[in-house]
Amino acid sequence: MLKGKKIVLGITGSIAAYKACLIIRGLVRRGAEVQVVITPAGKEFITPITLSALTQKPVISDFFSQRDGTWHSHVALGLWADAMLIAPCTAATLGKMATGVADNMLITTYLSMKAPVFIAPAMDLDMYAHPTTQQNLERLRSFGNHIIEPQSGFLASGLEGKGRMEEPEKIVDYLDNSLECRVDSVEFATAVPNVSAEGMDVAANCKSGEGMAEANCKSGEGMAEANSTLYTLHSTLKGRHILITAGPTYEKIDPVRFIGNYSSGKMGFALAEECAKRGADVTLIAGPVSTQLAPACAHLIKRIDVESCLQMRDAAVSAFPQADAAILCAAVADYRPAQVADQKMKRTGDVDIHLVPNPDIAATLGQMKQPGQMLVGFALETNDEQQNAEKKLKKKNLDFIVLNSLRNEGTCFRSDENQIAIIDGNGRRDYDKKPKAEVASDIIDYLASSLLPLTSDIHN
Repeated sequence: MLKGKKIVLGITGSIAAYKACLIIRGLVRRGAEVQVVITPAGKEFITPITLSALTQKPVISDFFSQRDGTWHSHVALGLWADAMLIAPCTAATLGKMATGVADNMLITTYLSMKAPVFIAPAMDLDMYAHPTTQQNLERLRSFGNHIIEPQSGFLASGLEGKGRMEEPEKIVDYLDNSLECRVDSVEFATAVPNVSAEGMDVAANCKSGEGMAEANCKSGEGMAEANSTLYTLHSTLKGRHILITAGPTYEKIDPVRFIGNYSSGKMGFALAEECAKRGADVTLIAGPVSTQLAPACAHLIKRIDVESCLQMRDAAVSAFPQADAAILCAAVADYRPAQVADQKMKRTGDVDIHLVPNPDIAATLGQMKQPGQMLVGFALETNDEQQNAEKKLKKKNLDFIVLNSLRNEGTCFRSDENQIAIIDGNGRRDYDKKPKAEVASDIIDYLASSLLPLTSDIHN
């Protein structure tokens, strides 16, 4: 997702500033274009010459770099960028960002930024833990900024604790994942200035022959006349609440044993991330899995962790009335032990475990379903796939069902790929084998095309 992206990298006066070189290298290797904006204190820790060599761009630090009337436009930088990353970000810069103290080029660029902003704090443990710093971080989060949490480790002071900037490679990964999961739910117009005939490079330097193309301010002429470009962001599920279940359930036999299955939750998590990308309010009810949401999507998704079918049923019943749609992707155990031993069962020969049926979550929500709500089920079959899926579709009052078969090798449990068919009252649509993230996109395309318009959409 970073290929072709324009990134403003803000560097502040921290000992961790040297790691900015590794961040730049990581961004450039993934195809990003990087423009550095550094504070005066930042230049005490790393030289602009080093940074310029890595980015192939002049480093911006001051409003006025020459005495010939040229200047750096923080507004143009804010329009040029696809993202702004401030790494490292000191406590002082956090405070200025939180309160709008625009006394350097980095802060004015931040205040003018139209794109998402990512902040990687770096400071000593006591400074990070101080209530003022924590309050500033919360304030910045409330503005919609993404905080890349520092790690615990050895600090420049010789102490150990939380405050060490996240490692450069992980910061680049975070940015990459976040741009993929971006869910800005508004449309906005940005003014993209005309590119000069000299082929200047991008948005903020006004010095003739050295600038950045889209906002080159040739001597005394100011910015070129702007062409408005409308950016319509991916928001096909804006205003929707989607409920998703994922993973297995574990049904206890005793304190150390259970009945379960091989579900990894990968398909359900991919569906949750796809809905989040499209602007939905997502509730993910997850059984016991090791799968994790992409870091940049995790804060967009309400995750409820459960273990048993009964717990998943209760959570789903509680959340479904507020949902526009529910996608029941979890591999729920059909049976559970009638009795659960209080202590570990010892080896004493043959053991008979009496099983009783678990509640049918899909059927329960099918009975609850109100006009305007959609209910999507999954059918994992080993034989008679079509007949079994059609039977579930009708019996459980589903709007459509996603069919996968264990006879398709390299799909289903624990796999990164899947091959599905979607069946509804109008027939069947088959899809090729592909990564689960792409399968999720196919399913959500189908769901989005089937949802009734929101009342606000009709009125508009």
